[in-house]
Amino acid sequence: MKRIAVFTSGGDAPGMNAAIRAVVRMAMYHKVEIFGIQYGYRGMIQGDIIPLQSRSVSNIIQRGGTILRTARSEEFMMYEGREKAFNALQQNGIEGLIGIGGDGTFKGLSKFMEEFPVNVVGVPGTIDNDLYGTDYTIGFDTAVNTALGTIDKIRDTAAAHERLFYVEVMGRDAGFIAVDVGIASGAEYIVIPETETNIDDLREMLRHYRKDKSSAIIIVAEGDEEGNAFEIADKVKDAAGYDYRISVIGHVQRGGSPSALDRCLASRLGAAAVEKLIEGKTGIMVGEINWKINEIPLEETWKKHKRVQPHLLELARILSL
Repeated sequence: MKRIAVFTSGGDAPGMNAAIRAVVRMAMYHKVEIFGIQYGYRGMIQGDIIPLQSRSVSNIIQRGGTILRTARSEEFMMYEGREKAFNALQQNGIEGLIGIGGDGTFKGLSKFMEEFPVNVVGVPGTIDNDLYGTDYTIGFDTAVNTALGTIDKIRDTAAAHERLFYVEVMGRDAGFIAVDVGIASGAEYIVIPETETNIDDLREMLRHYRKDKSSAIIIVAEGDEEGNAFEIADKVKDAAGYDYRISVIGHVQRGGSPSALDRCLASRLGAAAVEKLIEGKTGIMVGEINWKINEIPLEETWKKHKRVQPHLLELARILSL
């Protein structure tokens, strides 16, 4: 393996820059030429490929976002687009690819590998923490702490005004952020896509709390089957007698300086991805399970479902009594 390239794709996640830095410097350590592909698959098709050096990644470990930028690409979903991408890699002599992103990124890599002779390794970068084969994904810890800081402030005003707050966090298909934030903030109720939400039970629970709790917090993952925070609040209405407000934290969860945990995880996984390519591995994601590097076929990262542990919801309920 003489030349490899790294790119970021899909939604950005805090720690992506730390992973890029690790990829670049581990490649240079092994005397492998390293390139960066800007704007994800779109940049790959357009040949937006630049050489990277050690100083190219100086002072980025603490930065959110991604210095390589990211973009969606409809064209890459078609064979003709992927063929253009492969030709661009060939023109630059690139033999291996490291893609940092989520399941959409990995589906693209898997299809690309099937059609063209290029080695690919995925690095899990998504705040949703929904990829099978790793305990945590890059960006998850920072997103949880970002949301938690906001909810702690909301708790203050909820108590001051004796209000119920519905707080919506990101999680269209997965409730990992909602569960961790809910437990850490002492929320009274957590609503996630993985479990069925019973509005009548929620009303009854709030009536029970109203007897001796002047304020309450309900965490809502945006993808719940009963709807978003506004829709759920409308269904519950004033059944509990609380004056309520709704707060949507939104995309602020994607940004900001990555936590120490995310920086360290990104550094370990970025370095491991380079080593796997050098070993001749392809079609895998590198993750971390029980603090050890784990490799798993790309297809399993989305075909096998990573589940929120049910006992965590029960724990949150007990601790909110």
